[in-house]
Amino acid sequence: MSQPLLEVNRLKKHFPIKGGFLQRAVGHVHAVDGVSFHLDPGETIGLVGESGCGKSTTGRLILRLIKPTSGEIRFNGQQISRLDRRRMKAVRRDMQLIFQDPFASLNPRLTVGGIVAEAFKIHGVASGAEIEDRTADLLKRVGLHTEHLRRYPHEFSGGQRQRIGIARALALNPKLIIADEPVSALDVSIQAQVINLLQDLKGEFQLSYIIIAHDLSVVEYMSDRVAVMYLGKIVEMAPGAALYSHPRHPYTEALLSAIPIPNPRLEKKRRILQGDVPSPINPPPGCRFHTRCSYRRSDCERFEPELIDIGGGHHAACPVRAGGSFLEEASAASA
Repeated sequence: MSQPLLEVNRLKKHFPIKGGFLQRAVGHVHAVDGVSFHLDPGETIGLVGESGCGKSTTGRLILRLIKPTSGEIRFNGQQISRLDRRRMKAVRRDMQLIFQDPFASLNPRLTVGGIVAEAFKIHGVASGAEIEDRTADLLKRVGLHTEHLRRYPHEFSGGQRQRIGIARALALNPKLIIADEPVSALDVSIQAQVINLLQDLKGEFQLSYIIIAHDLSVVEYMSDRVAVMYLGKIVEMAPGAALYSHPRHPYTEALLSAIPIPNPRLEKKRRILQGDVPSPINPPPGCRFHTRCSYRRSDCERFEPELIDIGGGHHAACPVRAGGSFLEEASAASA
């Protein structure tokens, strides 16, 4: 069995809330609170959940754009959680980010050629005419043309700008790309083109992806495994087909029930969650989902469930973990 490309163990990020005259910490936002998973070479993991669940923060922690409060990140066998800035620079050649907003993520003062070539200059991997040749080749790979090299970002559409961002991420031939909502800011007609481009590049460059998204249909199409996050924790993780056909956590079932059916003659029953997401400043005890779960038991409020292996690579953090649907089991127990 090959070594995982990425291993995340008990990763946490608590942002301090400061107040008072001396600006001391009076509380913490539990943005990421004990996330663990691994990513194999060539694999794509989808990270989904409501806004504020911690999925984007998890991506930035992995890239060390922000410093973790605690936990361990191992990339390609190397512990990177506590690397200093100089040593982390070398690691970042193999880890790149595709931003959500193709408008704000590109420097308006640089040409497209300058934006893509910046990585070559910073890491000293090319110089002179070689930079322009490699930049032109990258633009061709993502569906743009060499004449675009001397144009500025404002001269392109949203889909073209995202292609520029993808070319920039590919410049150093990375092993891992974290794509944070890569198509959410694009027109629906363009989204499929960008998704298919990412899929083609995955095979061509032997990439591994972490796809952070709200759109569950996009995640289903692109991911080998899917992790569902709620209030800073992963509550379910499984191969894509298994999770979408047999979800084992009430929150996952509610998310999947919100996916629209592209047939006006079919009616889909929605599972409407009650109440709002609890505050990450003071998360509820026990299972963090119990305040919104109509199938909760008394022990859900007292014990915090861990991810439990229920077979076939399927893991779920739910106290109602007998065979079949968790919701059916919980309903039978409360009857």
